[in-house]
Amino acid sequence: MTTETSVTWLTQEAYDRLAAELDTLSTVARIDIANKIESAREEGDLKENAGYHAAKEEQGKMEARIRTLTLLLRTAEVGHAPESKGIVEPGTIITATIAGDETRFLIGSREIAGDSDLDVYSEKSPLGEAIIGLKVGATTSYETPNGKQIAVEIHLVETFTG
Repeated sequence: MTTETSVTWLTQEAYDRLAAELDTLSTVARIDIANKIESAREEGDLKENAGYHAAKEEQGKMEARIRTLTLLLRTAEVGHAPESKGIVEPGTIITATIAGDETRFLIGSREIAGDSDLDVYSEKSPLGEAIIGLKVGATTSYETPNGKQIAVEIHLVETFTG
């Protein structure tokens, strides 16, 4: 049985930021949530204990984030953004007209964008799959989940500097 693991490109800064988040979640945050659950458990009947259920839900979300970060960091390719050669690839910023509106966005993992206000589209999204490998000036379209065709024209491809 083979499993396909995708590689995600990350800047060193993004990798370090995510590694620090994982460390905090795996240590301090786990202890904090365990204490919240224990405190709520001591309040009595668990069926009607909103604090207990909220803490358990928070714990579930935190554990999911830990799993996501662990896999992401394990499979990450860390380095500088690919130097833009006018071709859409993960880690590049794209300026394009999509459905008649000009927009600027990053192709790749939302984790690399950090505090940036850029929209981020995965290279595995319908838009990402449609434009990966295209050059400036190229036009294409992609199909949305509801079956609508969306026209795209690539105007500019830039190196992401983080």
